[in-house]
Amino acid sequence: MKSSERWPALPLAEWKDTYATLHMWTQIVGKIRLALSPAVNHWWGSALYLTARGLTTSPIPWAKGSFEIHFDFIAHALEINTSLGESRTFRLIPRSVAQFYEQLMGALHSLGIDVKVWDMPVEVPRPVRFHLDESHASYDSEHAHRFWRVLVSVDEVFKEFRAGFIGKSSPVHFFWGSFDLAVTRFSGRRAPERPGADPVTREAYSHEVISVGFWPGDGEIVKDAAFYAYAAPEPPRLKESRVRPAKAFYLPEKSEFFLMYDELRRADSPRQALLEFCQSTYEAAAILGNWDRPSLEREPSGLARP
Repeated sequence: MKSSERWPALPLAEWKDTYATLHMWTQIVGKIRLALSPAVNHWWGSALYLTARGLTTSPIPWAKGSFEIHFDFIAHALEINTSLGESRTFRLIPRSVAQFYEQLMGALHSLGIDVKVWDMPVEVPRPVRFHLDESHASYDSEHAHRFWRVLVSVDEVFKEFRAGFIGKSSPVHFFWGSFDLAVTRFSGRRAPERPGADPVTREAYSHEVISVGFWPGDGEIVKDAAFYAYAAPEPPRLKESRVRPAKAFYLPEKSEFFLMYDELRRADSPRQALLEFCQSTYEAAAILGNWDRPSLEREPSGLARP
C-alpha cells in the first residue's frame, strides 16, 4: 500500500465543519458510555476505540446484558448492537447535532435502553446543548473516512510504541472530549496536586505521565493536524530538549512538543518518523523527570525494523 493511502491528506480547512459536527456526535456517544460504565482510573472507562471500520464504545453494561455503539466510517452508519441479538442502524449523513441526538436516543429507547446524559458539550468554546444544536450539521463522508484511515495508521504505530513499556500504560484510545487519539505512560509516582484543578483534570493527572497523541488541530495555534507529546508535571528544561524527527518542535503556548501531520507524510517512512517522535519525546521527559527507566521499559518495539 502506498504511503499516501495509509497517510492521506487531511487539511483542516477542508473538513472543519464535518470535524465540528462529528466532534459533537462522538461526545453524545461517549457520554452514553460514561453514564452507564463503571468508573475507571483517569477516565479510561469513557473513551472510544478504533475498529477495522470505525470507532466503538466497546460493550456497555445494561440491565438486560450489554450493548455497543459503533461508528462505521466505511458504510457511513451508526450501529447499536445488543447482547440479546437486537440492533438498530441509521445512516451518517448531514444532519444537525439535535437531530442526531434525538435519533440516537430514540433508537436506544426502542431497544429498552433508557439513559440520561449531561447534554452540554465539553472542551469546546461556546458550547450549545445537544438537543438545541442546529448549527453543526455537516457530514462529508470522504473526509470522515480519511480521518478514520489516519487514526487506523496512528493506532497501529501507537500500539507498537506502547509495547516497549512494561510499566502502567493506558490503552490506545480516542478521547471524545478533546477529539484525539492518545496513549499515556505512567512513572508509578503520584503527581503534585494542581491547585484549583477541576475534578476531571484532577483525576486525569493524579499521577506522573508522559503522553503522545494525534489531533486534527484547532486552526489557530495548531493550524492543522498534528502529533503532540507532553509530560505532566513537566520537568525543568524539557522545552530545551532536542527531539526527533528534525521537524518536531516545542510550542510554548501549549507546553507540548508537536510534529505536524503533513511533515510526517513527507517522511521516507512515516511509521518510523512517528516512532522516533514517540520515543524521543518520551526519553527526553523520562530522563529529566528521573523515571526509573530500567524497571519500566524493554527494548522499544520495532524501532530497528526497516
